[in-house]
Amino acid sequence: MTAKTATEPTGTRPFAPFEWMIAWRYLRSRRRETFISIIAGFSFIGIMLGVATLIVVMAVMNGFRTELLSKILGLNGHLIAQATESSFTDYRDVADRIAMVKGVKFAIPFVEGQALASGQGGALGVLVRGIAKDDLDKITLVSKGVKQGTLDGFDQGHGVAIGSRLAQNLGIALGDPVTIAAPRGNVTPFGVTPRFKSFPVTAIFSVGMSEYDNAFVFMPFGEAQAFFNKDGQASAIDIFTDDPDQVGALRQPIEQAAQRSIFVSDWRQRNVTFFAALEVERNVMFLILTMIVLVAALNIVAGLTMLVKDKSRDVAILRTMGATRGSILRVFFITGAAIGTAGTIAGFLLGVLVCRNIEEVRQGLSWVLGTNLYPPEVYFLSRMKADMQSGETTAVVIMALVLSLLATIYPAWKAAKLDPVDALRYE
Repeated sequence: MTAKTATEPTGTRPFAPFEWMIAWRYLRSRRRETFISIIAGFSFIGIMLGVATLIVVMAVMNGFRTELLSKILGLNGHLIAQATESSFTDYRDVADRIAMVKGVKFAIPFVEGQALASGQGGALGVLVRGIAKDDLDKITLVSKGVKQGTLDGFDQGHGVAIGSRLAQNLGIALGDPVTIAAPRGNVTPFGVTPRFKSFPVTAIFSVGMSEYDNAFVFMPFGEAQAFFNKDGQASAIDIFTDDPDQVGALRQPIEQAAQRSIFVSDWRQRNVTFFAALEVERNVMFLILTMIVLVAALNIVAGLTMLVKDKSRDVAILRTMGATRGSILRVFFITGAAIGTAGTIAGFLLGVLVCRNIEEVRQGLSWVLGTNLYPPEVYFLSRMKADMQSGETTAVVIMALVLSLLATIYPAWKAAKLDPVDALRYE
């Protein structure tokens, strides 16, 4: 025990002030250490950009999913009840009973059919949905999204409400007629012929999702029944719940409350492929972008290895002056960890700044590049939104810090293993 104490210094407490002082001196650039400082600078920038990119991309994909989900569930029911075995003639009573189920906000009967809408600018396939005025007011995405005209007197009139993009593509303004053709219309001795009818446009709405704004036409409920040959019937019932994620638990109570044979499907079944693809894309993007942080962490390894090689004489002198192997290890650990920690913090701040101004950043880049970076025809939504989730952002920051700290261990360990005799032999 005595011999070991004589040959191995006892050292000071871990992370003593002199260890921080030496680490800070190694971080500062000198003329003959410029190249090492450049590598450290690139490591810092790489980690900063990697963390910021990860935060921004994850937030944008979360925002895209959240916004898209809010549009889909804001216009369509969380569950849809369709009649089986017989026509849906008792839709009003069934809707009232379903609305009484705990967890259900309201139930809306509707008539729906595909049709062809034509105007001065051309013709497009549309989805015509017949709905009562009181029920349409409950769908706030439409009732509060009216940009031109009004929904007042919607039930009494013979007009329709169409999406803003549909109006633009058909060349239709408020008050203009839109001709709607249903493939199964009039029954004649020669068979079923298409039905054509013109309706004045009494309201133009925008829900902020290009696919819906370009495809939906809302028609008075009674008018839609007559137009689609569904006198006294409804196509289905849209059911809106308090919590869309709990629709599975409501399926059985709704089927029991209906008191008739119905088939109930929820939004997850109708959009399973789409949202599964989004989840896969999100996970793959996370793995790919993590490589940026990993490459930057490897730059820390390279920079610290070169620094250890350059400072081998200093390490030998410190060892002969009484510094322990642990002190040398901590000095270089602090040096590398400072780069990784500073880069992670800077990346976090940059990511938050970009996320808070993502739409302005998009518009600025679109103006500089002369192209639309977020075309609504491709991404469905008219605005880019970033939704930063605290758990996910924390995971990114922790992951970057762990990679940065792990990258410093090997070079610091090599520095601690340097033999003072070998390091000073050729000096």
